[in-house]
Amino acid sequence: MSDIDSDIFFAPAQSDFQSIPSLASGKSVAHFARPRGADLLSRTRALFDWTEARSEHKLWPYVRSLQAAPGQAASIRLETGEVANGINLASQDYLGLSSHPAILSAAKGAIEEFGVHSAGSGALVGNTRESLALERELGDALLSEQVLLFPTGWAAGFGVVAALVRPYDHVVMDELAHACLQQGANASTQNVKRVRHLDTEAFREAVAQIRATDTQNGILVITEGVFSMDADTPDIMALQDICHEYGATLMVDVAHDFGSMGPGGVSQIAAQGMLGKVDIVMGSFSKTFASNGGFVAVKQPSVRRFIQIYGGPWMFSNALSPVQAAVVRQALRIVRSEEGDTLRAQLMAAINAYRDEVTSLGEACFGNPTPIVPMLVGQELVGRIGSRLAFDNGVIVNLAEFPVVPVGASRFRIQMMANHSEATAREGGRRVVAALKTAREIAEKQVLVRG
Repeated sequence: MSDIDSDIFFAPAQSDFQSIPSLASGKSVAHFARPRGADLLSRTRALFDWTEARSEHKLWPYVRSLQAAPGQAASIRLETGEVANGINLASQDYLGLSSHPAILSAAKGAIEEFGVHSAGSGALVGNTRESLALERELGDALLSEQVLLFPTGWAAGFGVVAALVRPYDHVVMDELAHACLQQGANASTQNVKRVRHLDTEAFREAVAQIRATDTQNGILVITEGVFSMDADTPDIMALQDICHEYGATLMVDVAHDFGSMGPGGVSQIAAQGMLGKVDIVMGSFSKTFASNGGFVAVKQPSVRRFIQIYGGPWMFSNALSPVQAAVVRQALRIVRSEEGDTLRAQLMAAINAYRDEVTSLGEACFGNPTPIVPMLVGQELVGRIGSRLAFDNGVIVNLAEFPVVPVGASRFRIQMMANHSEATAREGGRRVVAALKTAREIAEKQVLVRG
């Protein structure tokens, strides 16, 4: 794809941010999380009024839709109906496979052979030849004998925790673990210990303290290969060693790094020499493999069977469709090929170009070079104004605020793709920095006026 010309999408922002009411500029989802009142339906109104006020003043950057396939440029429609074209820094398609000719061919072939629907759960007749082959091929890639597919990555994360952990067991998890893992833990036991992000010694201390008083029940330790809001990685070997020492079980979520990072694209687990050595690996297909769906990889057939029986999202959801399974199989072939190596190199070049451009302009990108480039915004109002200014000026970004991140720690979560040229990545970085700079100036004036 040709580079984005720096003038094609540029249009001065038309939004008026000079007199934003407090209802639209302040508060967060946290303020509405515990409504009171006997009527469960009417007490939703306060949150609705808040989102409507934000939308009216062009500060609601959610529930947007693509008008065509996600590429380095995209056309998106806001919930209000406005449409804009721009540099796309917001799609989870890290190797750009969603429009790859081989992927499209695989999808068409599966439709012709199987139709479009699995028509049953995995426990009944929802599996197909494609899905069973995908399980084997994933097992081969991950050096794991047993793989179980789920209809979504969320279902895989929630399902494996809920299946294995009982009320008398314990969960020790990184405080920034994904919401599906947090909710799976909360649904399974009250014995949940959240430890400081990436603090290996805090994990050791928590597991040791549990084992000092409870030698009879299980401990599940949960972390991620790449954390989606901070773009950083734990010491997986050290965590697995801790689990071996204290009779605990380690689970690593590789949703963001499987396919896009590591030797052969097999995640940070492979990068740290831990391929085939981690107790449980779970992940999602929705970041690199051009499909919805998720998986859990374990070593023992007994564990796989237990998750089948007690993992509600597997037992009581329709299975991954044959089209999705065929797409993921083809994506996995590309990931493990020389083409996959080339795409990962292109992706890393775009990542480094974006980070370099933003840093040279005085903004900070934190974490490591990964497909996710987090840019801390801080004050929610700055992020809300900045995301709109970016939209108006031809660059599409995702704003993360509570409950995705803590109140006061909002950020842009930039998502890079292999089909971003370095020139486009740099142009996108310039536009994002310009939007943030203007947003801070406007937000400061708002504070001064109210003060």
